[in-house]
Amino acid sequence: METKQVDIFAEDSNLGVVRMPGRNFPGSVVQGDSLAILCSLARSICARAATCGDEELKGDAAELLELLEGRQKHYEHVLAQHHIELPYQPVAELTFCFTQQPAP
Repeated sequence: METKQVDIFAEDSNLGVVRMPGRNFPGSVVQGDSLAILCSLARSICARAATCGDEELKGDAAELLELLEGRQKHYEHVLAQHHIELPYQPVAELTFCFTQQPAP
């Protein structure tokens, strides 16, 4: 872990906005438990999109889930490296939506 100076624009609960060193624009901080909730919602949307027949919606849902789960996986890996407990119960296995075609 390093200690660096960051620009803090907002510290509101679950709505932090900070600019990391070397970045032109600030980023939005998402707490780990909030990220887990977003991933759960994305999994639910992805599962429901699978049955609707709208291919564009399926693709968008799958991409959203993949992006969020990628962030969650990274978050969990970093916390594990630093021996920090997760603020939520991890999903047994993160699975990306529509990676396998259902059997006919």
